[in-house]
Amino acid sequence: MRPRQTIAASILMSIAVSGGALPATDDPTPTPGQSAKTSADTPKEPVPPPSVTVIGAYDARGILGRDVKSAAGENMGRIVDVIVDRTGTVRAAVIDFGGFLGVGSRKIVVDWSALHFGQVTNKKESITLELTLEQVKAAPEYKEDTPIVVLGASGSLQPLQFDH
Repeated sequence: MRPRQTIAASILMSIAVSGGALPATDDPTPTPGQSAKTSADTPKEPVPPPSVTVIGAYDARGILGRDVKSAAGENMGRIVDVIVDRTGTVRAAVIDFGGFLGVGSRKIVVDWSALHFGQVTNKKESITLELTLEQVKAAPEYKEDTPIVVLGASGSLQPLQFDH
């Protein structure tokens, strides 16, 4: 070998040994904390790609912050949260109702089936609530970490039933 090749080979060998690509000695005994089989011995399975669904821009929209109106066109507030049960099924919506610029408002919970989404893809359109203004005014206030009372489409108040 020529001197240049010998130096290059020495450098590559020292890099391989210090980088862990080659063992420094011929001793096959694993060092403490190291298993006899290294991760290089076991082939890694490729990670499957995630499933992908494409939803058209006019096929769906988010509803948080959307205005809610009664069938008579009365302002009922805006949706601020969605309540799901332990299985992930949507059960109700939390509406910030009343007040002016957030002062004097309170949150109420309405049954999901009492909401009608019509033209939900048009941000200027509101979501319709199948309740009257008087029914919504009579609903108790929603507070986190307390039992949830849901105002149903018939106007009756019902607690959500969760299995404990």
